[in-house]
Amino acid sequence: MQDRNLYLILGVCFLGFYFSHPWNGPSKGKPVAMAFTATDGSHVDLSAMRGKVVLVDFWATWCGPCMQEVPNVVATYNALHSQGFEVIGISLDMNRSQMDAVTRQKGMVWPQYFDGKGWNNEIAASEGIHSIPTMWLFDKNGRLSDFDARNGLQGKVEKLLAQ
Repeated sequence: MQDRNLYLILGVCFLGFYFSHPWNGPSKGKPVAMAFTATDGSHVDLSAMRGKVVLVDFWATWCGPCMQEVPNVVATYNALHSQGFEVIGISLDMNRSQMDAVTRQKGMVWPQYFDGKGWNNEIAASEGIHSIPTMWLFDKNGRLSDFDARNGLQGKVEKLLAQ
């Protein structure tokens, strides 16, 4: 009986937390306003990338699952970049030199946003990111097509490029 009550209390607490923290991220099928100066000094504006398929990758060097995804993202980028595929990295790291070293070592040649604030990263916080890796895929019209682009990334990108 005590276990049942404990589970009931935990369930109520979870639901209370869930409904008191509403999703404040973008809607599928809608464009997202995202612009910043990347670590390499280039200006990145998602709205200016219309005509391309774009992956926005929220990640960090300390995130094991993020690092496991890197080879897949790099391979997809290398295979499809010339056909109009772009990647934007939003790093939740707090150590810039570590992030720079990893991006160089792993071949992550795309623009990266870094503000050193970890989970308080301004872009991630404004988009409602609460877990990483999170990968959003945008179609050629700049509309959010997929909130979870990790599974079958290359096939998803190929399909959007063909549209």
